[in-house]
Amino acid sequence: MEWIEWLLSREFRHFLFDNNLFFPMLFVVRLLGMTTLESFVPARNVPYRSVLFLDIIGFAVLVYFMAPAAHYLMIFIAVRPMVPESILTLPTVVVLFLYYVVGDFGAYWMHRFWHLSPIWRIHKWHHSPTSMYWLAGYRASFLQLVLYGLPWFFAYSVLGKAPWWIFLTVTTSHILLNDWQHMNVSWRSNWLECVFITPRLHHVHHSDNLTLSNANFGVIFSIWDRLFGTYVNPDELKEPLSFGIGEKVPLVRLVLGV
Repeated sequence: MEWIEWLLSREFRHFLFDNNLFFPMLFVVRLLGMTTLESFVPARNVPYRSVLFLDIIGFAVLVYFMAPAAHYLMIFIAVRPMVPESILTLPTVVVLFLYYVVGDFGAYWMHRFWHLSPIWRIHKWHHSPTSMYWLAGYRASFLQLVLYGLPWFFAYSVLGKAPWWIFLTVTTSHILLNDWQHMNVSWRSNWLECVFITPRLHHVHHSDNLTLSNANFGVIFSIWDRLFGTYVNPDELKEPLSFGIGEKVPLVRLVLGV
């Protein structure tokens, strides 16, 4: 069909990027696709009518206001190491692998840092949803956004000579990984969980049970939790999961992380 050919054409790609429409269109695709997938194999009942509209507003505030401000601040405080030429010139697939391994290792420890008692308020907003679904993961305070970006800024140095499309690839992958972790699905795969964080594993981390919320800190790879003793197997849980922080905190404080 002609419209499909147009969607796959170079002209359409230029139209998206020239008008900054790629990410807004991606959001529409995610909104329809993720919500539909959750409706097929839901893990729990989610009151979409009461949470989706407010989370969309919160997501827009994060994307258009908080994230750009956090990125501006990170430019001044992030550590960008000098990477040897021998690493920079490795095949693109290899430096991408290094980026995800190095960045995720740092993200794991940053995540554990947020759960320390004096720092917890930075991360409270992220744990505030009482219903877990794909868009719930975008509740991130301003300070959390700043700190979360630091290990990834560090790791991004290995991509210094990668092709132009790498930034688009890694940005899209982070968006979809966040959606994936928080999805309300009952689907499971034991072999996949040996390597990667899945919704089942991450939902354990969002439990309102403090013992469980101090486990499964991984962002992409589950190997870090297994190596450093913070892994909890969802199959060993004795009670159904419930979510939230169990207290009322002013919204402004949650959003700012103070």
